[in-house]
Amino acid sequence: MGKGGRRAYAALSLLAAGALVLTGCSEGGSKGNDNDGKDKENAERQQSGITFGDAKASTGPAAEVPGAKAGGTITVLQRDSFAHLDPGQIYVSDEMALSQLIHRGLTSYKATSDDGQKHEVVGDLATDSGTTTDGGKTWKFTLKDGVKWADGSAITAKDVRQTFERLFAPFVSNGPTFIQQWMADTPGAEYRKLLPDGPYKGKHLPDSVLETPDDKTIVFKFAKAKPDLPYALAMAGYSIVSEAKDTKEKYDKAPMTSGPYKISEFKSGKSMTLVKNTNWDAKTDAVRHQYADQFSFEFNKQFEDSTKAILDDSGTNATAISFSNQVDAGNLTKVLNDAALKSRTVSGYQPYVGQMNINLSQPEMQSKEVREAIAYALPITPFVRAFGGTDAMEVAGGLISPTVTGYDAKFDPFGKKAKPAGDPAKAKQLLEKAGKVGLKLTFGYINTPEGQQYSTAMAAGLEKAGFDVQRQEIPAETYYDQVSKVKNNYDIYHTAWGADWPSASTVIPPLYDGRQIQDGASNYSHIDDPKVNADIDAAAALTDPVKAAAAWNKINEYIVKDVVSNIPTAYYKQTQIAGSKIGGLVYDDVIGGVDPRRLYVK
Repeated sequence: MGKGGRRAYAALSLLAAGALVLTGCSEGGSKGNDNDGKDKENAERQQSGITFGDAKASTGPAAEVPGAKAGGTITVLQRDSFAHLDPGQIYVSDEMALSQLIHRGLTSYKATSDDGQKHEVVGDLATDSGTTTDGGKTWKFTLKDGVKWADGSAITAKDVRQTFERLFAPFVSNGPTFIQQWMADTPGAEYRKLLPDGPYKGKHLPDSVLETPDDKTIVFKFAKAKPDLPYALAMAGYSIVSEAKDTKEKYDKAPMTSGPYKISEFKSGKSMTLVKNTNWDAKTDAVRHQYADQFSFEFNKQFEDSTKAILDDSGTNATAISFSNQVDAGNLTKVLNDAALKSRTVSGYQPYVGQMNINLSQPEMQSKEVREAIAYALPITPFVRAFGGTDAMEVAGGLISPTVTGYDAKFDPFGKKAKPAGDPAKAKQLLEKAGKVGLKLTFGYINTPEGQQYSTAMAAGLEKAGFDVQRQEIPAETYYDQVSKVKNNYDIYHTAWGADWPSASTVIPPLYDGRQIQDGASNYSHIDDPKVNADIDAAAALTDPVKAAAAWNKINEYIVKDVVSNIPTAYYKQTQIAGSKIGGLVYDDVIGGVDPRRLYVK
């Protein structure tokens, strides 16, 4: 799904998912199928606990992949080029997959099974996953010996300080904001006041917030306990940046790397080549491998293009894969039912929830009756069908994924599970009541075959209700950059979001906190509701995970049913395919797709 959503994933949960209800979109109603049990197990597994590893678990090298060997080139067919390579700007799935090969953080997720289903958080550049003696207010990390940048220079605590201080600078606007907010002890965008210019004008965070007493030691200090810090630090957006090579905005296209591979060449929109980083030491890395000599990326490969090429399986196609492209809708059933392809395919449930954002910055969208009319009229069937039907999607009722604690399968206020084709008659009644029949709606859509397909059909469904829909294409590579602008010119646009770890605390605040509204932020609908903001603060203060999950779900229900700013569309699944000469193929629950760290050429 490429730019399908911003996400990472971890897990700490005491609740299990509710039963999944698969909707037969071609029949217009809810219908279970043979995948019900498998999908439920998949979702529940992704809520299972991931523990914090000690120094032994954090010591490299990573366990060898069965049958792996060194050498060869892996071709990676991607729909979208990479808009961001600066860790601080990375918060979308395809860039996060790439980061597994080129960037490293203080912590990371270590697969503890060869099937991608079991994990623990371990020290990556750090010797362990962190130590705290006061319940999570203070966290200490020590850098491993021998960790280096691709140029051979040592990675030190100065680099770590630079990494976190630069996140406060205005030009860093696309990555996660959890740790910055925790440091500033404030929600929303107010965290920037703690260090408005980052470290670039000589000012630094005080030792009472971030202390680096020597080259190996880093101490985070928070006003409130943050027991999830090791999970947050494992996000790609918190990978370490080189102080000496920090070129501010320019770093986004040519970063210094620390992973097993470095960027040899990057032609934006065309290609990228990764080669081995000779200064990466496997002994310092418990999670990554360096089997292939090279990764050769080719961009502008639509889902159908990459699927057909890999199915061809001749020449370089035999050693081809995609990190983000899924099997296209036209080939999905064929691939899933071909026994000969079973060893070359992987599938899994993703934590994404798709949603149509109603832009509350637009004057005409201030009418709740107009928003409700959009919600009832919007057909979900075209969206599900565009990605391959119920093998790829499940119609959503709310904004919390089945893989996240607090999910309620019964919540469906606009009846999308029963009527995925929409209810234009009810919507037209609302428009007539509001006196808005014929209202112009500007629909910004992602310019991909799938985006063109579902947006055309969705627009037709909205027009049945009495809207005048004008579709405007947005390039895939910059789609999220465009729709995350506060002053964009679109009335509605689709996004998808996955939890950074399966707590709705990583879903509700970044997407719906009115204090988060700024260019590049993830409050795409620009919702700024006093009740939502207050309820977010109240839920964030709860330490009981069961009570917290219930509180987050109530906010979800209020946003969907009462504010009507975000219309849930679908819960995502994904099937990916690889050439016959690709080894180490696994669908990793944490990555939410193929694990690039273990791939090799047979």
